[in-house]
Amino acid sequence: MNDSVYVGNAGKDAALDRGWILGHFKDVGDPRHSEAVEIKWGVHPRGDQRAQWVRGEERTALLVLISGRFRVELPGRDVLLEEQGDYVVWGRGVDHSWFAEEESVVLTVRWPSVPGYAVDENVETSSLMT
Repeated sequence: MNDSVYVGNAGKDAALDRGWILGHFKDVGDPRHSEAVEIKWGVHPRGDQRAQWVRGEERTALLVLISGRFRVELPGRDVLLEEQGDYVVWGRGVDHSWFAEEESVVLTVRWPSVPGYAVDENVETSSLMT
């Protein structure tokens, strides 16, 4: 087996690390370790919401709706993702939060992968935060 190859299942692997399947938070040497990009497979029950807004955002993000109905809250506007494949991109400096209007699965890609944005486990409303 080549140590630079990892084969997995997004749903199963995501459950092990609050949804995150690739990024700086994976062990060095793991093919899923990256300081360039983060990828999350987010599974959110209806009514799930981010415990607090991300402020002082230093990354660019892409959030794609796989299934469900998901609202991304941005300063001065909300974006409702309703159809599979709907997506929103926001850049550095754009604070955000989110709310699952229905049970939803979303794929989030953020770059670069930098520490400092995790919500304290005691504050989270779900085990899979975006």
